[in-house]
Parts: sequence; C-alpha cells; structure tokens
Amino acid sequence: MQVLLGVMRRLRAPDGCPWDKEQTHESLRPYLLEEAAEAADAVGRPAELADELGDVLLQIAFHSVIAEEEGSFDYAQVERGIVDKMIRRHPHVFGSVKVQGSEEVVSNWQAIKAAERGGKPRSAAERVPAALGALAREAKAQKLAGTAKTGREQVSAALLHAPDTEAGVAEVLAAAVAWARSLGLDPEMALRTHTAQTLAALPDETA
Repeated sequence: MQVLLGVMRRLRAPDGCPWDKEQTHESLRPYLLEEAAEAADAVGRPAELADELGDVLLQIAFHSVIAEEEGSFDYAQVERGIVDKMIRRHPHVFGSVKVQGSEEVVSNWQAIKAAERGGKPRSAAERVPAALGALAREAKAQKLAGTAKTGREQVSAALLHAPDTEAGVAEVLAAAVAWARSLGLDPEMALRTHTAQTLAALPDETA
C-alpha cells in the first residue's frame, strides 16, 4: 500500500500528471462508484475481480493522498479506523462475548453501531446512501418502512392503474422491487444481470 501511496503522491506532485493534480474528492465521486460497481460485476471471475479490486484500492489511495495534502486525514487513519472498527464490532471473536449464530452477530453489530453514535438514532435518509442505485435504494427504503413483500399481481395492478407520468413509472418500479423482495432477489443485481445480457448480445462498434 505504501508503494501505491508513493505513486499517487508522485502523480500529484508539482511536476506530476496534470489530470491527477486537478482531481478533488468531489470530482472523483463518479469513479469511486464506477469502480465499486465494476468490482461487483467481476465477482465469480477471479482474475478480473483481482484487477477491479485494485482499481477500488486506487480510489482509496487517491482520496487518502488528497486528504493528506489538505491536512484532514491520511491513509494511516483510514486503515487504523477500519481495523479498530472491525475488532470493536466483533467482540465474539476478539473479546469474551458468546453468540449462537449469525443473527445474534448482526444484532450485536447494530447495538455496537448505536453505542458508537452515543445512542443517537440515524434518520432514514442517513441509513440509505443516496449514491446507491435507485432499485437498491428503494429496496432498502421498503425494508426500513416495513413495506409488504408483494407478488406479481401488484406489479400488474400498478401497470394497469399507474398514470403515464414519472410518478406512475416510479409506482410500477416500486411494485417490481417489492415483488423481487418477495422472491428473495436483489432487484438491483437482477436488472444489472439483464442489462449485461442485453449488452452482450449487441454487435461490436464499427470502426
């Protein structure tokens, strides 16, 4: 990691790369999301996954070096923070807490997270990242709201009665998300797989 950080510092140096020197946390946001998505797409293909995880790691190094220049934080803080967090949130591994299964692990994790915030509850918006894909965000919002998992009948009903407007399309998509949840499927991943298949069937671009 130190070698990678050194490369990024060199690229950001006065005589480094003009493009890299211009970047900010804000300008890199799309790349962070894109690289994470590409890594998720590569799951199941080890060689590609290794390459894509490297791109994700590059984004971590990039942001860390920018922050280092600003004096706000550095990579050592990022690493130390996540190591401390993982140890703190796994008292059944690094401490004396006993658990009976994964459900209890999740329950303890949530309790520890709440304690870290001093017991201050997070708003629903804070619990559902705005940068998530729209379908994934809707699925999380439905889960938080306790929205019922419904079948294809509700999707059909939404198609029949929703107006031909943006709100109507959103109503149908929300019904489709509830249907996916009832099947135990991730609607975001389902659509991503469908889109990938569509793209794979398209002809290559002509010169």
